[in-house]
Amino acid sequence: MFYFPCCSLLPESFPVLGVADGTMWTSLAGILLLLGAALLLGTIAEQLRQSALLGYIAAGTLVGPNLLGWVSNQKDIFDLAELGVALLLFAIGLEFSLPRLRRLGRIPLLAGTLQVIFTLLAGLTVTALLGFSIAESLAVGAMIALSSTACVVRMLNDRAELDSPHGRTALGILLVQDIAVIPLMLIVTALLNGGTPGEVIVQLGLSLLLAAVFVAVFYGLFNFVLPRVLELSSLRRNRDFPILLAMLMAAGSAWSAHQLGLSPALGAFVAGVLLAISPFATQIRADIQPLKTVLVTLFFAAVGMFADLGWIAGHLGLVLAVVAAIVLGKLVITFGLAYLCGQPWQFALGTGLCLAQVGEFSFVLATVARGEPGISSILSENTFRAMIAATIATLILTPYLIQLAPGAADLIRRLSQRKPKQVDEQAASNIIVEDSASKTESDFIIILGFGPAGQRVAGELLQVGLKHIVVIDLNHENLQIAKQYGLHAQLGDATQIEVLEHAGLYRARLVIITLPSPTIGRQIIHLVRQMAPGTSLYVRCRYHLHHWQLLAAGADVIVDEEEHVGERLAQQFLESSLYQQLSSSSREPEKKREQQDS
Repeated sequence: MFYFPCCSLLPESFPVLGVADGTMWTSLAGILLLLGAALLLGTIAEQLRQSALLGYIAAGTLVGPNLLGWVSNQKDIFDLAELGVALLLFAIGLEFSLPRLRRLGRIPLLAGTLQVIFTLLAGLTVTALLGFSIAESLAVGAMIALSSTACVVRMLNDRAELDSPHGRTALGILLVQDIAVIPLMLIVTALLNGGTPGEVIVQLGLSLLLAAVFVAVFYGLFNFVLPRVLELSSLRRNRDFPILLAMLMAAGSAWSAHQLGLSPALGAFVAGVLLAISPFATQIRADIQPLKTVLVTLFFAAVGMFADLGWIAGHLGLVLAVVAAIVLGKLVITFGLAYLCGQPWQFALGTGLCLAQVGEFSFVLATVARGEPGISSILSENTFRAMIAATIATLILTPYLIQLAPGAADLIRRLSQRKPKQVDEQAASNIIVEDSASKTESDFIIILGFGPAGQRVAGELLQVGLKHIVVIDLNHENLQIAKQYGLHAQLGDATQIEVLEHAGLYRARLVIITLPSPTIGRQIIHLVRQMAPGTSLYVRCRYHLHHWQLLAAGADVIVDEEEHVGERLAQQFLESSLYQQLSSSSREPEKKREQQDS
C-alpha cells in the first residue's frame, strides 16, 4: 500500500483532523497515482505516435504491486474501474437504438455464437493435449473465448470505425460474448465447487429469466416514466439535475444487472439502447463523458497492475508462445466464421483482426478459477500467471491490429501481386450505401438555438431548398417545433464537445449560432474553430458592444441586432405614408423659395 512520505514529518501528537480512519484517503492516493502515471505515460505514448492505451497499461505495471509497489490494492481499484467499462458500453448503447441494432443483421449473432463455441473448444483441445486436466482446460478455453469489449470499442470509436462493416460485426460479436459471460461464469463456478450439469442448467435458465425481467423493467422505465421526468421545468432550469439523473441511469443500470447476476457492462449497454430513442440521449451521453473518461483510463491502468514483469522475464518463451497461439487462433477462427456466415472476406478479415485478443472479463474468470490455491482451485499458479501475462500482451497488441483492419485486404492483394478482384455483391452494396450516405450527409447546416430567431432562419433556408439541417437546443418545446419543420432535432448543450461531435460538426458546411448570450457564443466559436476550422460561422450578436469580441473569437459573419434594428426601423419609416407626408411638407418651403428666386 502506498503511504505519503510527508506523513512521517508530522509529530505523533499532532491532532487528527477528521473522523475517518484514513483508509479511503489511502485508496484515493493509489487512484491518483495511477491516473497521474497514466497521464504521463499516455502522453509519452501519443508523442511517440502510439496508442495512449499502451501508456495506461504501462502505468499500472510501473506503479503496481509487482514493480515499484506504490499501489497494491489492485482488486478494489479494478472493481471500481469496471464501472468505467459499464459507462463506456452505456454511452455506445445511446448511439445504437433498437432499429440501428437490428440493422447489424444475423451475421454478428450467428458468428458470435459460433466464435465463442469454437474458440472454447479449440482452447480446451490444445490444453488437454498438453496434459492439462479437463477442468483446467475448460477454464482456459472459457477465458480465451472472450475478447476485450472496452479496448476494441474504445479504439473503433476513436478511429470513427464503429459503424464500418468490420466495426459493426465486431461490435455484434462482442455483445454476444458479453452475453456468454453468464454461462461461462456458471460453468467455471460449478467446476470450482463441484456443481452438477443440472444445477448449471437451472442457474442458466434463472439468469435468462432475470435478463428478460431486466429488459422489461428498463423498457417501461425509459419509455413511460423517464420522458415525464425529463420534461419537468425544474430539470430544464437547473443543469445539475440532468447530470445527476444521467449518472443515476448509467451507473444504476450496471448495478441492477450486477445484482441480478448479469454482466454489468451488458446491462448498461441494454439500458443505453433502450434510452437511445429519447431526444435526451445525446445530452446524457455528454454528461457522463468526463467520469467515463476517468474510469476507463483507470480500468486500463488497473489491468496493467496484474502484470508481473519478473515472472514474464523468467518465462518469456512460454508467454510468447501463448500470445502467438491466441492471436493467430482467434484471428483464423473469427475470420473463418464471419466469412462462412456471409460477411465478405475483406471485412471478415478486419473483424478477425479486431477480436484477436483476450478480454477484460477473462481476468474475472481467471480469478474465480484460481480460487484459493491449495484449498479449491482449477488453475495452477503458473497457468494463472501465463494467462494473465498473455491477456495483457494481447491487449497491448490490439491497437496495432485494429489499425491494420481497414487496409488488411488491400495489403494482402499487394503482397500476393494479384489484380484486385471485384468485390462481391454484398460488399459492393455496403460500399454504395456508405458512399451515398456520406454524400448526402456531408453538406448540411447546424443551427444552435431554435427560438424565434432560429425558427426564422430555418424557415428561410427551407424555402430555398436547404433541407439537411440539424437543430440543437436545450428547450424541449423548441425541439418539438423543429420536428414540425421536418428537421433533425437534438437536445443538448452546444458548449460541450460531445454534443457538437454527435451533431456532425466535422461534416457541417455552416454553423449558425442564434443564442443571445455573448459568453456562450464565444465558447461555441472557440470549440468550432478548434474542432472544424474550415466550417463557416454565422453568429447572432445581441448588443453592438460584443460585435468585435465575437469577430475576434473567429466568427465569419455577425448579425448585429442593434445595427439591424436601426436599419429596419429606418427602412420601415422610409416605406411608410408618414415619410411621404413629412417629405412632401419639407419640400414645400423649398419650392416656394425656388419660385421666389425665379
